[in-house]
Amino acid sequence: MPDYREIDNSPALNYIFYPRSTHNKPPVNAFDKTIAVDGNAVIICRFYKGNDDWPWIVFFHGNGEVVSDYDNIAPFYNKRELNLVVVDYRGYGASTGNPALNYLAHDAYILFRDIKEDVLQLSHENNIWVMGRSLGSISALELGHHYSDQIRGLIIESGFPSITQLILHLGLPAGSIDLSTVYDECISLVRKITVPTLIIHGEYDILVPLREAEDLYANIGATDKELIIIPGADHNDIMFSGFDEYFGAIQRFIKRTGTKPCLDHSAKSL
Repeated sequence: MPDYREIDNSPALNYIFYPRSTHNKPPVNAFDKTIAVDGNAVIICRFYKGNDDWPWIVFFHGNGEVVSDYDNIAPFYNKRELNLVVVDYRGYGASTGNPALNYLAHDAYILFRDIKEDVLQLSHENNIWVMGRSLGSISALELGHHYSDQIRGLIIESGFPSITQLILHLGLPAGSIDLSTVYDECISLVRKITVPTLIIHGEYDILVPLREAEDLYANIGATDKELIIIPGADHNDIMFSGFDEYFGAIQRFIKRTGTKPCLDHSAKSL
């Protein structure tokens, strides 16, 4: 796991996270689960379940978003026979604690293990894909590396291989931090990811430039990898700007990788 402590202790952290306390009751087809990640914080996860036997996507959302925002988005996944589990971060929605980059990685392991147990109880099959949007790519890449034998595929949307390049791109106040060291640690992790990977990015993403997706694609260790560029799309309109391309790519990827055996079918090895 890359060491983000210097960035977490720098002024840049105030520009990386924009937590919102918005949280509503889940809709009829959804339920919330509270997961303790340590003695000081709990994270809220929302399960949007269509059918127990459908594939499950564990989704780490972008900055400025909360699980409640997906009440109107999850139906698009359910209509395509995909279950969705959206994960909040510390300080977001009804989750407690304060957000930090190290927590994105640390908490992801605990959340995945707990969510996987629920999925196995519901569907009796390890039928899980991990997806990260934007900031959520940090959590998703960690899981893609450490749990490659327990997930069927990895999806990164509007993401990046390392937060350091965004700090430079956005001109955030990083002080005297050696960003090159953190970048090298992130790239080292990415190169060890072998699970099938789908990368989706907007052609005209201003916040996270397309070169970040290209850098991720070039460095990720998976031999089964694909980069889908949504024409004309920016960072926050990517899904609706290229609606058919976006969901078509996800459906094809899950259908194709779902036919391959997942090495671990038990929760005990976690």
